[in-house]
Amino acid sequence: MYSYSEFDEAFVRERVAQFRAQVERRIEGSLTEDEFKPLRLMNGLYLQLHAYMLRVAIPYGTLNGRQMRQLAMIARRWDKGYGHFTTRQNIQFNWPELRDVPDMLDALADVGMHAIQTSGNTIRNVTADHFAGAAADEIADPRPLAELIRQWSTDHPEFQFLPRKFKIAVTGSPADRAVTAAHDIGLRIVERDGAQGVQVIVGGGLGRTPMIGKVLAEFVPEDDLLPYLEAVVAVYNLLGRRDNKYKARIKITVHENGIEEISRLVDEEFARRKPMFQGVDQALLSAIRAQFAPPVFAEPQTTALPADAAFRSFYDTNTGPHRAPGYRIVTISLKSHGATPGDATAEQMEVIADLAERYGHDEIRISHEQNVILPHVPLHHLAAIHEALKDAGLSTANIGLVSDIIACPGMDYCALATARSIPVAQEIATRFDELKLEHDIGPLKIKISGCINACGHHHVGHIGILGLDRAGVENYQITLGGDAGPDAVIGERTGPGFAYDEIVPAIERLLRAYLDLREDRDETFLDAYRRVGMAPFKAALYPASEEARADAA
Repeated sequence: MYSYSEFDEAFVRERVAQFRAQVERRIEGSLTEDEFKPLRLMNGLYLQLHAYMLRVAIPYGTLNGRQMRQLAMIARRWDKGYGHFTTRQNIQFNWPELRDVPDMLDALADVGMHAIQTSGNTIRNVTADHFAGAAADEIADPRPLAELIRQWSTDHPEFQFLPRKFKIAVTGSPADRAVTAAHDIGLRIVERDGAQGVQVIVGGGLGRTPMIGKVLAEFVPEDDLLPYLEAVVAVYNLLGRRDNKYKARIKITVHENGIEEISRLVDEEFARRKPMFQGVDQALLSAIRAQFAPPVFAEPQTTALPADAAFRSFYDTNTGPHRAPGYRIVTISLKSHGATPGDATAEQMEVIADLAERYGHDEIRISHEQNVILPHVPLHHLAAIHEALKDAGLSTANIGLVSDIIACPGMDYCALATARSIPVAQEIATRFDELKLEHDIGPLKIKISGCINACGHHHVGHIGILGLDRAGVENYQITLGGDAGPDAVIGERTGPGFAYDEIVPAIERLLRAYLDLREDRDETFLDAYRRVGMAPFKAALYPASEEARADAA
């Protein structure tokens, strides 16, 4: 994985020193909150509902044990003993004192981490497939490209004040575990005539106007990637709406101008910018790629895996195929039944760090689904890992099931939220654990957002839940049929929303209907929905006594 250079180290330290002076001015009163706001946002510091929140970048979701252990120390020393992993592969600390934030940033810099550009109208943390470098179905590891983009975009003088925030995701697998089509720019590594390049998707995004991105270029050679990206962002910077923040994202720019016109303008801009790069970017990419050489994988050992039911369930649900024989990818669930999705205590982070260092080539990934991955685990260590995770409360075998819910912080933390997300996720998980149905139901993506900004990705959930305020009362809308995969699609709204105390029973009715409708156990919820359509699920959601209410929707 990438290690900071002397330049990186000096740059981050200078930013921390600069921000420390700004914090001191805010505390002593020479900066008002309005004056301080743009300065703190440039350094990942938000003012949430109850306290400040520091969002720390985990570029393309990659960490090592030392970094994870430092996050644990920060959580214990300056927060309330836990951190929250997010859908952008970041970690958030929800309770820091303002005076402590510069010390937190210095501690991050000690292990090659920072919070730069995790907020603001700039290019945010670049995300990638959480199985990068390990997946058996991977064309190429996308992280070298993601690191190249991170270095290019960090403090880019032209793109610090874009019309709106800008998000880029990269995948090296046809399975697309990075949700590229729902990003401002999505990059999919492809091959053509023996050469490697990227398909460029532009104009995706969720929020109040959800859109699936459109293909801007089927194949951009690696040699052209940075000048082409720079051309795309430059065109957006010029055309993007600054008169209305709700229409400022590039998805609206593409919608209003048309993909053909955007393509024409990008090609013109690319022709102007390409000569400026003169191969420097490719020399940099070559140096970066050397740092992402795969570990030296051990020869497979003959292993008799434990036969007990708990281990077998963990193996079947939480591990996946690896590119190297004798290895598995292990996903650690941060969604134990009734827990807050994405939260990990300092003690749990330390356990994960220990396991990565001892058994997993010292590599960790954070997924956009708010879980943690040990990407390189020899089969003969799985039993020991499972035991350690069990002792730490991290062995829940539910990856990809009902209780593996993506949820935003909602009204428990966020000043923008209009409804609670976390309690809904907790109650759904607890209910289906009580029913002992989630393994019978099988693969299912439930995603919950507490406001229209869609930080919980509800639009692309197989079942999406959106919490809104209706005359001072929480109301939860349901969408069905969304998909975040390679053929991404926005879910369809079922009808009227449900009150807080109605939403869990509604989800139960929905999934019992699925169990009755499916042709066999191999037909997933999404497959069944695509086969039979909305009608039978809507009938289950809105019984006869509510038929008029549903028809009016």
